[in-house]
Amino acid sequence: MSTQYHAIAIDGPSGAGKSTLSQQLARALGYLHVDTGAIYRTVGLAACRRGISMEDRAGIEAILPQLDIRMRFGLDGGQQMLLNGEDVSGEIRRHEISAWASAVSAIPAVREFLLEMQRRMAREQNVIMDGRDIGTVVLPDADVKIFLTAQPEDRAHRRYLELLERGQQAQEAQVLRDVIARDEQDTHRATAPLRQAPDALVADTTGMSREESFQLLLKLIRDRLGEGGGAGDEK
Repeated sequence: MSTQYHAIAIDGPSGAGKSTLSQQLARALGYLHVDTGAIYRTVGLAACRRGISMEDRAGIEAILPQLDIRMRFGLDGGQQMLLNGEDVSGEIRRHEISAWASAVSAIPAVREFLLEMQRRMAREQNVIMDGRDIGTVVLPDADVKIFLTAQPEDRAHRRYLELLERGQQAQEAQVLRDVIARDEQDTHRATAPLRQAPDALVADTTGMSREESFQLLLKLIRDRLGEGGGAGDEK
């Protein structure tokens, strides 16, 4: 007998709460949470550290063979990112790294470099994977696809509060401008643009609290998988 694992793909724009909610859902369902945005942030951090321009695609591509990017999961299921053996989980969350993540994720060579790493995880365990092209490119056959969104003002406010909680300085107006710019960049890039998969369930959490958003997503997933969808089924 082999085990059939379930994959849940959660896509959406910057600041929609994908990572936070996916991690909470993973704990509730007993799944592994894979934050793909953190992987691209790690590549972006590596390029930033080397002083490579965001527009220098050739320079970014040239460093890929030098990067050993790995994930490590704590006992609580929390994802940690390792860059050449260094834990950079905190550093990749700096606000300015968001722009780097968007820049490197638009490069086909970077996406190809990371694609198999992501797919392999879904083959080996039950996963909730969040990003911007999970349901359309990375896991097109995912059991559940959700497009998580909210109005830019809501997303910017959540991101602003998140940055303050981490002790980072931020201005909400600037965060809103960054969110709108990121939306423009992610939806219009030539490679794997942000878009809703045709078979994705839309979850607009504008005006919702985190708990309300969590309950909405949990219901969508359980309705699609069935109440017994929390573990791999033997077949």
